[in-house]
Amino acid sequence: MTIKHHLSDELLMAYAAADLPEAFNLVIAAHLSLCDECRARSMAFDALGGAVIEDSTCEMDEGSLAACLARIDGLAQVETAAPRRADAVLPAPLLDYVGGGLDRVKWRAVGMGVRQAILPTGDKGASARLLYIPGGAAMPDHGHRGLELTLVLQGAFRDEADRFGRGDIEIADASVEHTPVAEAGMDCICLAATQGSLKFNALLPRLAQPFFRI
Repeated sequence: MTIKHHLSDELLMAYAAADLPEAFNLVIAAHLSLCDECRARSMAFDALGGAVIEDSTCEMDEGSLAACLARIDGLAQVETAAPRRADAVLPAPLLDYVGGGLDRVKWRAVGMGVRQAILPTGDKGASARLLYIPGGAAMPDHGHRGLELTLVLQGAFRDEADRFGRGDIEIADASVEHTPVAEAGMDCICLAATQGSLKFNALLPRLAQPFFRI
């Protein structure tokens, strides 16, 4: 597996500082389990943060300590959701979210052969979902109201930016509009975290949007 598209330093630093919603932490943890390069960079940021804390002469008051512990508790599910189990498609951080391997995913059809499974992150304003896109099928043309991270777990897709295969992660924001198309030959499975709702350009997807929580 050759990974071409990686996480940015900004996202890795935010992950190390526990500044991201659980949905994004889950996608990043899943990518790190597949990508040696990003995992090494993430460990470097963790070490840097530890050194800064160790060298700091500031004392933490009760309020700061409580806030820090609350952040750690919020990440507990992601951090503990990586038991040393194996699945051919799902990385270890995902297994507890779906209750096992790919055969345990509770898919829901959203049209044109595409299926999704919304994951229980409990975030407000951000969501995580697994997407199943048949080979050769396209997602509707859409833009974004916030950040979106899409990690490919099986197959590949192409859009206006590039090709994304297993382990690759696409980072999209409000400046990006695209039409992802799954490559023929193998169905594409992705893990996506989205901030806010998508902005569909066609009428039918916009009408269906509230029902599918996209």
